Amino acid sequence: MTSKQRAYLKGLAINLEPLFHIGKSSVTPENIEAISEVFNTHELVKIAVLKNCIDDPKEIATVVAERTRSQVVQVIGKKFVLYKPFKQNPKIILPK
Repeated sequence: MTSKQRAYLKGLAINLEPLFHIGKSSVTPENIEAISEVFNTHELVKIAVLKNCIDDPKEIATVVAERTRSQVVQVIGKKFVLYKPFKQNPKIILPK
């Protein structure tokens, strides 16, 4: 993903509300399964890491992205954004 494409996705993610909250149990198989299912209806997902989670949000974002086969767009504070385009008919068209 180029920096221009990443910047475009960051602009789209500004108005998104977090769809998931990761708590003190950190990343669980249930979290991964639920996030994977959301990628069936959303290409861009914002996730919040709660204060009671002791793990680093950057590490959590990397783990979740690997397990859901998505890409980390950005990590800001305790929130991160993941992107996974639809295989057929993607809604978000990235600039070249």
